[in-house]
Amino acid sequence: MENIVTGDFFDRVLEVLKKAREQAKMALNISMVYSYYEVGRMIIEEEQNGKQRAEYGKAILKELSKRLTESLGKGFSVENLKLMRRFYVVYSQDQIGQNVSTQFENLPVTREGRKFFLSFSHYVLLMRIPNIDERHFYEIEAVRNGWGVKELGRQYDSALYERLALSRDKEGIKRLSAEGQIIEKPEDLLKDPYVLEFTGLPELAKYSETDLETKIIDHLQEFLLELGRGFTFVGRQVRFTFEDEHYRVDLVFFNRLLRCFVLFDLKIGRLKHQDIGQMQMYVNYYDRKVKLEDENPTIGILLCKNKNDAVVEMTLPEDNNQIFASKYLTVLPSKEELKKLMESEN
Repeated sequence: MENIVTGDFFDRVLEVLKKAREQAKMALNISMVYSYYEVGRMIIEEEQNGKQRAEYGKAILKELSKRLTESLGKGFSVENLKLMRRFYVVYSQDQIGQNVSTQFENLPVTREGRKFFLSFSHYVLLMRIPNIDERHFYEIEAVRNGWGVKELGRQYDSALYERLALSRDKEGIKRLSAEGQIIEKPEDLLKDPYVLEFTGLPELAKYSETDLETKIIDHLQEFLLELGRGFTFVGRQVRFTFEDEHYRVDLVFFNRLLRCFVLFDLKIGRLKHQDIGQMQMYVNYYDRKVKLEDENPTIGILLCKNKNDAVVEMTLPEDNNQIFASKYLTVLPSKEELKKLMESEN
């Protein structure tokens, strides 16, 4: 099987890659993503034009890898060429909303009408997600939030899609895959559970609420990533005085999308009705004394190790849309364990 890669085929593949290297670098190497997609197409077409044998396809990839490496250097191993081929197979039949970010309005479009917004490393990770709706969600969120590959991997490993999807009806799940996470009302901010594995606190060891708060502040960037879109940090242990008594809110944030303060109170044990009453007082104070007239009502979130949903529901008013309770985990479970945990709560 010597020289099964024809000179014409090799020259065309080489030309595609050379043109990509000559172009000015686009953000996140997007130009190379399009070239890899096109190379994947060319490999598929060449294989289909040849003998219908697995050995033939392997031989094409082996020789193409050798000659591209000689011409262009590293990056064209057989495994990488297989990824390019798979990239075309997956994404030639895959579409998401094309207006996920105005900064990418002028991107080229493949002949199938697909745009690419992320680096090839992002798409290598995304291709591993078999659920197409879940894959679309993570692609949209990675573009919208500027996630690097590490951040994308962390959000996938922490089952962000499942944590959001299990609290929504079928229409809401469909919207997640088409538009990503849309923040329109307080409930849209919530996750249950929150995953705080970045704190490094062991799941069963004893630690204080101060320890948990300190670890969150030490890893504020990771905590903001877990909270989601629009959050800005205001302060920790924010004090206010009411009727000559001093009170402190553990963590105070402001959400720019909902234009409201978001207060967090940390509880390392089981949530009690007194904790909910205390948060109600914090929220009332911020609504009446701190927020501006054009800002929306304050949201209070109690992060706890354990909670009884019936107690939470009975303590809060029926039309509550300001105070919420969510569990947190300090050790990242497997996706299967996390899904079972969430399903047991629903």
